Amino acid sequence: MNVEALAIPDVKRLVPRVFRDERGFFAETYSRKGLEAAGVDATFVQDNHSLSRTKGVVRGLHFQKPPHAQGKLIRVTHGAIFDVAVDIREGSPTFGRHVACVLSAENWAQLWVPAGFAHGFGTLEPDTEVHYKVTDYYAPQSDSGILWNDPELGIDWPVAAGEAVLSEKDRTLPRLSELGRVFSYSGP
Repeated sequence: MNVEALAIPDVKRLVPRVFRDERGFFAETYSRKGLEAAGVDATFVQDNHSLSRTKGVVRGLHFQKPPHAQGKLIRVTHGAIFDVAVDIREGSPTFGRHVACVLSAENWAQLWVPAGFAHGFGTLEPDTEVHYKVTDYYAPQSDSGILWNDPELGIDWPVAAGEAVLSEKDRTLPRLSELGRVFSYSGP
């Protein structure tokens, strides 16, 4: 597995080796040993799968509050997304900053987003399917998020605000400055 450094070191872009021949392909998309070698020590308890029918669907920026905080390993099996992770760990040297990358069925890239980050994505193609593993179960009482297009975050989304397809929940999430302390940074 190839691990690519991002501007926020705790978030990692991972690309598995893909073996292709006349029959098609084979790839090992998850290996606990491979993740540990990449510096990710996570135990996954649930897999999620979403389908976004149109280009311009924005989901996020979501996270779960402690004690049900989730780390996520995201990959795309059909289509493409602009994937974003925002550091919301109070006291972190990268608090309020984000990293973004394109994940697609074609590039096989995956994004590791640890607990303490808000996560979201915008679809770049219709009928995009996203699979992600999480480190804690869904807990409605811990479900939270921040506004996807909060100007303070400076995210250059590939969709205009008036054209984004959003859930009612995602339209009304608070800005980062309205969030209050949710996570604390504990150092490297």
